[in-house]
Amino acid sequence: MMRADQPGHRPEQGEARAAASFVIAPDHPAMAGHFPGHPVVPGVVLLDHAIMLIGAALAQPLEIFQIGSVKFLSPVSPGESVTLTYETDARGTIHFTLDANGRDVASGTLTPPGPAPQSGGNGA
Repeated sequence: MMRADQPGHRPEQGEARAAASFVIAPDHPAMAGHFPGHPVVPGVVLLDHAIMLIGAALAQPLEIFQIGSVKFLSPVSPGESVTLTYETDARGTIHFTLDANGRDVASGTLTPPGPAPQSGGNGA
């Protein structure tokens, strides 16, 4: 299950948005061997879904953004519903949290690219 909440809506600075809820199925390819007998959704899968869904909600590709920080706080089981909430700040940095069943499971920031370097000098 994946749904974007009002795709194309650009949140105002500091506006919290529940961008999407998603579930990673037990048969997801990344689940193979992660971990037999006690499956845990890999953090990279959670992060990938967060980036994809925030980009869809903002109607903006985030491939050029940098991951400023990410903390994985609690494991997520396959089949568990995860809710993504994010907000933007004045510099365009996206602060996000992933929540499952009332507990924070991950949080982090996505930083927009800086200005292109200026070429200076005399051309020599």
